[in-house]
Amino acid sequence: MKLTISKNELNDAIQQVAKAVSARPAIPILGGIKFDVNHQFVTLTASDTDISIQSFISVEQGDKIIAQIDKPGSVVLPAKFFVEIVKKLPSDQVMIEVRSGFQTIIRSGSSEIQMVGLDPEEFPVLPSIEQNDILQIPGDLIKSMIRQTILAASTSEQTPILTGVLWNLHDSMLKFIATDRHRLASRTTKVDSELNFSNIVISAKTLNELSRLIPDQNTLVDVVVADNQVLFKVDNILFYTRILDGTYPDTSKIIPQVFETELVLDTKNVMDAIDRAYLMSREEKTNIVRLATLDDGTIEISSSSTELGRVTEQLEVKQLTGEPLRIAFNSKYMLDVLKVIDSEQLFIGFSGAMRPIIVKPMDHPYSMYVILPYRTTG
Repeated sequence: MKLTISKNELNDAIQQVAKAVSARPAIPILGGIKFDVNHQFVTLTASDTDISIQSFISVEQGDKIIAQIDKPGSVVLPAKFFVEIVKKLPSDQVMIEVRSGFQTIIRSGSSEIQMVGLDPEEFPVLPSIEQNDILQIPGDLIKSMIRQTILAASTSEQTPILTGVLWNLHDSMLKFIATDRHRLASRTTKVDSELNFSNIVISAKTLNELSRLIPDQNTLVDVVVADNQVLFKVDNILFYTRILDGTYPDTSKIIPQVFETELVLDTKNVMDAIDRAYLMSREEKTNIVRLATLDDGTIEISSSSTELGRVTEQLEVKQLTGEPLRIAFNSKYMLDVLKVIDSEQLFIGFSGAMRPIIVKPMDHPYSMYVILPYRTTG
């Protein structure tokens, strides 16, 4: 194998696929990036068995020559070193030549690097997915849906299914749900698709990596769901991920439909007030913040620390209906929600002191959050 390629194009592709390289690979070959070179494409692939990412560099892009292929071929190069060295190469062009025994020479400007390559035949074969039924989602929408739900996914491997986000698609409505049993996030959107699927659970960490690969400009993302894999196609990138094993719990029963107390608040004002109270509750290592309705129609947000003291703040409300209320909750959980609500005003519904708290944006019905309250004394 021998080629000369644009350093910038090569570096961009390496950065994309390197997200799939495990820091502690189960087998040595998975610590590498596989190169496949032919006269049309330079293809880079990386995998940690849970996710696999493939990036394609066209040899020609319009009237621009990106790579000159002298000899097609394949090799696997150690990712950790290769990722770093390409960024630091002195010239805009990089020559890569693979000799017998997969010994690899990399030249750029006055630099020459010799690397020990690995046999590409040992690299795992990517999943074979029939791309017949494709769901298309705008990139900015899928990024938003991921951001607004992964905050509630569990980080405990004791319940692996809860470390993921549940995807359901029925009657052109795509719904994401995540919960760690203490909080829940859901986000729904209407899509132009006749497909239906349920119990597709994808790791929140994986979705975070996917989100980072999707460009900020409005790119369409193709989603293909197979038996135990999901394929995402973004521009020149293929992103494969394993579906988590198991059945996601039914979360519908924990969501109250009737509220004893309802509040409408300015999102930024309540977020800033809880953020200030969080500083005190964090010192106490409890994160407990209290919210109480007052007789004058305002609410009080407070927290305390046995060593530092107490924070108390009164807030105007846009609307308050129902019974008087005193409730305590995890301020970190509430702040996580408030930071992703894309609405100037929000609704908070309470159905009792020890019943789930519901938080929803006021300007659309597509997202909803549940936080379980704390039982406290005093």
